[in-house]
Amino acid sequence: MAKTIAFFLIPIFYLTLTSPAQSRPISDLSSVMVSDGIQAVEKPTFIQLNSLISSHTCDQTYGFLPCTTTVFGNVFLILVYGYLMFLAAKFLSDGSEILLQILGPGIIGGLFLPVLSSVPDAAVILASGLSGSKDTAQSQVSVGMGLMAGSTVMLLTILWGSCLLAGKCDIEGSTAVDLKDTKRFSLTGSRVSTEIWTSYAARIMIISAIPFIIVQLPQYFLTAASSSRLVILISLIISISLVLSYCLYQVFQPLIQKGRIAYLRHKHVISGILKHLRSDTLGRFFTDDGLPNIDVIQKLFSTIDEDSDGRLSAKELRALIVGIQFEEIDMNINDAVEQVLKDMDKSEDSFIDVHEFVAGISRWLIKAKHSAKRRDGTPMTPTILNDFDQRARKEYDLLGDENDEVVESIGNPKWKASKAVLMLLMGAVCSDPLVDAVDNFSTASSVPSFFISFIILPFVTSSEVVSTLTFASRKRLRTASLTYSEIYGSVTMSNILSLSVFLGLVYFRQLTWNFSAEVLVILLVCFVTGLIASFRTTFPLWLCLVAYALYPLSLLFVSALDYVLGWS
Repeated sequence: MAKTIAFFLIPIFYLTLTSPAQSRPISDLSSVMVSDGIQAVEKPTFIQLNSLISSHTCDQTYGFLPCTTTVFGNVFLILVYGYLMFLAAKFLSDGSEILLQILGPGIIGGLFLPVLSSVPDAAVILASGLSGSKDTAQSQVSVGMGLMAGSTVMLLTILWGSCLLAGKCDIEGSTAVDLKDTKRFSLTGSRVSTEIWTSYAARIMIISAIPFIIVQLPQYFLTAASSSRLVILISLIISISLVLSYCLYQVFQPLIQKGRIAYLRHKHVISGILKHLRSDTLGRFFTDDGLPNIDVIQKLFSTIDEDSDGRLSAKELRALIVGIQFEEIDMNINDAVEQVLKDMDKSEDSFIDVHEFVAGISRWLIKAKHSAKRRDGTPMTPTILNDFDQRARKEYDLLGDENDEVVESIGNPKWKASKAVLMLLMGAVCSDPLVDAVDNFSTASSVPSFFISFIILPFVTSSEVVSTLTFASRKRLRTASLTYSEIYGSVTMSNILSLSVFLGLVYFRQLTWNFSAEVLVILLVCFVTGLIASFRTTFPLWLCLVAYALYPLSLLFVSALDYVLGWS
């Protein structure tokens, strides 16, 4: 709290040093001085206390916040306003997690929080395009574009690689082992594994880049200005539609994930029962023609039917499932029994007769035969069932378990949530003077404002930096999945929500769209990282070097296109 108060007072103190000040004039010199014979005395002028620093003037944001036209003064203001924006982003992130833990997923987790995650960036973009006249907005809007491009590149390069470095674990087989990191910095022996849902998030991130491609079409085909405005409007509509679609997906995704996990648990039960019932003494499950062996299945029914009444009860099924001992997954025995009854009991009398048992086991065997990786055309029962069981287990491991959540103490939730809202408002207020400080620094130093916003502002407005690195350092598959899902989700919201704000400013304020180089670097980084993450769930350590290299290459790429080839 002391630091926050101090940074509120520093700009006020700085106002006395950087704002144009004037000395009080001596109104009547003749009344206090003796004439020396000179007829006219030159009247003293006002003394500008800051004239030794700059001869230009600046406009104070909101009429009272300090401003300056000097290089070092604007560096100071960028640090002050940037720090306040960082605090706002950090408290916003903390408050979002509190709301999620209190109210749960659904509307809060799917609609409210994804929008809030992009508020700091959107606030800066909005401030950059609403300032002053059309010409002023056109000059300052590059700050917003620099922030958008810089945030995407920073998240998918520096932060992505750092999370891989912080969360690496030893590799055994094809996946990383939780909490085991003995190979130090082995580029191939240390890896990070994620769930399959994280790969889906990466694919959604790629889809979210579609509006960038559309808005660039007039630049490549050199169409008229009216056609360019139409394309901007179309891109704006598509961006807003993607925002709504993504929020709906986030609302229903927990239900989809829950259903998918329940299905894979049932599939795991099926594979476990088939392996448990396999008996060399009774015969093979498959005939030489590759069909289910009915005689063997009927004999198995007799061994399970303990009271020999010709039907299997829920109690007998429970004894069978308990005997299998599913240790790999968090299995609810009652749910497993209910699923088996639902799958086989077509008469719905809560019992399974021999005909229902034969039909059910036959369906399971055919499913196992179709999904298992057969090494040849011979229907060998052990090979088919082992492969089916391994695939079911791998699918379940990749999907994850919704019960494996990281729950932490949230202290006083009402106070923290209220503080998050207050800091969010403070960050919104500071966004406009931050844009002015960046623009003034660019004027004083002759450094393009795009590069300032590209390099500095993403680290200021991104609340994901601290939380993702903390999560990644816990070295678990679940936390690694949450880490990368948060990164991909943040980029997705930047691609659609922040772009919607930006396109709205360009369209309604009739600004010129001349950001081909910036859009190209966003597409390049999104597609490279997105394609890598879309088709694999395990990342070797050497990929962090690729991610780190993409950051300076992206900056050089934009510089070459803008200032060598003259794309802007």
